[in-house]
Amino acid sequence: MLRRDFLRRTVTGFGATLLASRFAPAASLETQPLPRKFNAHDEVVLGKTGIRTSRLAMGTGTIGGGGASNQTRIGASAFTTLLLDGYNDNGLRFFDTADSYGSHPYVAAAIKQLPRDKVTVLTKTDNRDPAGVRKDIDRFRKELGVDYIDILLIHCVTEDDWTTRYRGVMDVLSEAKQKGVIRAHGVSCHTLPALRAAAASPWVEIDLVRLNPIQSHMDADPKTVIGVVQQMRASGKGIVGMKILGQGDMRNRPSEAIHHALASGVLDAFTIGAETKAEQNDLTRRIAAA
Repeated sequence: MLRRDFLRRTVTGFGATLLASRFAPAASLETQPLPRKFNAHDEVVLGKTGIRTSRLAMGTGTIGGGGASNQTRIGASAFTTLLLDGYNDNGLRFFDTADSYGSHPYVAAAIKQLPRDKVTVLTKTDNRDPAGVRKDIDRFRKELGVDYIDILLIHCVTEDDWTTRYRGVMDVLSEAKQKGVIRAHGVSCHTLPALRAAAASPWVEIDLVRLNPIQSHMDADPKTVIGVVQQMRASGKGIVGMKILGQGDMRNRPSEAIHHALASGVLDAFTIGAETKAEQNDLTRRIAAA
């Protein structure tokens, strides 16, 4: 986020500045010249999935959990309008949501007013029970008001053996893809061992990876993470970046964080949650100016 009301958190602005200063920047990616111009609305392809969407995804889970997020807390009308403005004014076609954010109904209200085949819907399940995931898929489609979900991820995976431990969940998602209920499946990683397991798994088609230059809310240092993600890209996985602004720890250094994400060369797309139209416009401007 570019500007968040961090009084809603326990970290003050001064404290966040101290936190950011504890981390050394990753190499020189923040200042490395980019090979070309980028835009938030650029059409990108997520790995070998064939899914085409915008470079910037509209995040809906800032400080999200327990069925709410900063986005849902701004109210249904304001949030839906923000999503529609992102699509209509900035060409943002990528909706990043999750069951735990409580944002499905808000995204549904926006999608209802847009061409379904022009938007990409990514959501996530926290369920680790195969039967529960099967029910989640049906519920998610109803909540989102869609016949199919573009991308469904196993959310917040931490275990190094998750590809064995959650094989039943993976099989349910594979079956859903075969039936055309979802277009691609994958994982959101929250530890380095989980990330490495995802890199080694042929089942993972899309990975949601944490990346920023100050190692804030990340699985390891940026160089290590980028190395693992390079392996993912080599095998054709689609890579979507998250925590680009370090969950707010780089809110006063957004251009640096965005430049780092673009210069890393490993992200097909990345997600950042805006809470106002001004923030959303600023994000798109900074990507173009990187």
